[in-house]
Amino acid sequence: MENLSITQLREKLLKKEISATEAVNYYLDRIARLEKDLNAYITVNKEDSLKKAKEFDNNFDKLKDKKLSGIPISVKDVFSTKDIPTTCASHILDGYKPVYNATVVQRILDEQAIILGKTNLDQFCHGSGTVTSYYGPTRNPWNKETLPGGSSGGSSAAVAADMCTGSLGTETAGSIRLPASWCGIVGLKPTYSRVSRYGVLAMGSSLDSPGPIVKTVEDAAYMLGIIAGYDKNDFTSSKEPVNDYQKLLDLSKIKGMRLALPKEYLELDIQDGVRKNFENSIAILKDLGAIIEEVSVMDPKFAMAVYTITCRSEVSSNLARYDGTRYGLEGSKNGNVKEYYESTRGEGLGEEPKRRVMTGTFSLSAGYADEYFKKSEQVRQLIKDDLDSVLKKYDAIVSPTTPSVALKDKDADNPLFGEIADVLAEGSSEAGLPGISIPSGLSNQMPTGIQFIGRYFDEQTILNAAYALEKEIGTLKLRL
Repeated sequence: MENLSITQLREKLLKKEISATEAVNYYLDRIARLEKDLNAYITVNKEDSLKKAKEFDNNFDKLKDKKLSGIPISVKDVFSTKDIPTTCASHILDGYKPVYNATVVQRILDEQAIILGKTNLDQFCHGSGTVTSYYGPTRNPWNKETLPGGSSGGSSAAVAADMCTGSLGTETAGSIRLPASWCGIVGLKPTYSRVSRYGVLAMGSSLDSPGPIVKTVEDAAYMLGIIAGYDKNDFTSSKEPVNDYQKLLDLSKIKGMRLALPKEYLELDIQDGVRKNFENSIAILKDLGAIIEEVSVMDPKFAMAVYTITCRSEVSSNLARYDGTRYGLEGSKNGNVKEYYESTRGEGLGEEPKRRVMTGTFSLSAGYADEYFKKSEQVRQLIKDDLDSVLKKYDAIVSPTTPSVALKDKDADNPLFGEIADVLAEGSSEAGLPGISIPSGLSNQMPTGIQFIGRYFDEQTILNAAYALEKEIGTLKLRL
């Protein structure tokens, strides 16, 4: 049972080598044993998980053809889950139980997935270390003195520690790929609009992208095929056809694939171990027949500046809805409406959300919107055009996922910690491009990552590139 991927567990369930009840109990036992040290979950859905597992076992012939029947999966606590608490790791949503499921949650439930629980994150996704959660920080299972990355740190830690088979995460600018890299697993950020945002508690509405956090590239392809596709409830959702991404995985596609290597990315302060493992991965890709050429792109530090302004501006708008009048925490009622709102938001929102709201409100305020927000959006378009021009000549872009291995708590004290950690992913996220991170090896016993960035709606190419490399260097397996 140890470290089984989604597709491996599915095969064993179909062969009746393992029952769904046995699988759920295995993960619940691991959660019970490891959760005290890792704090990967906010809510554990124990009773319902066991009930669903029993239903599958008792109705095997009826349910076996569903793609996720009997598969225990976790869900980042930013997705609405009917009758299961949804907190976004914030005190202000205490007691909130949605009356509906997010579209992607409903899609995995329609395939009979078993939701083990809701995973921890940076409060309202505001962070890159999973340190700003009201429910306490998540620890990296490779080294509990380090951060798992964020904001999908709970999901990544849970997958890496084998506390679930896989998880649903979200990325605004690195929040899937960064924690996947630091935790030594696979994270896929799809093209913006490829996967529905309906029912995802918004951070940056023009950036947010749900995606799978899993153990293998095959699992990433498998999960994407389930959660992708048009959703009438999301006006940004695309009608682009959905592939059978798993079926179309092809090791031979790496031969002749043209990969662009941005020299500006490698000119950043990248740790020696990260650089060494990346160079080794590049050598393997060349041996497999990939054509890799150095290119020039906009300095990634421009993407940091854009993200700082654009995302915080959208945060300012999105957090305005949390006022305690309809759901969640209620502030002091001793005063007028203004004082009630101030009490609710003052008590309910953590320091990082407050800081981002203030920054975003300033950049949108009269007299400053043109100087900051408008210019930020103009530079964002330049970044998009720049990456598009590269991808007209190349099949994908390749780079390290992040400049370092997992950092420690003190590093997160820097107000721009997240932007620095995510610097190699921010540009592609701002452009809405798909990206996948897979392990590239270990440095001082900590995982490093390599990412592939693709054209719009061409997840298949980057999946094929990652799949070919993964077959050569293998996956990382942590034993706890």
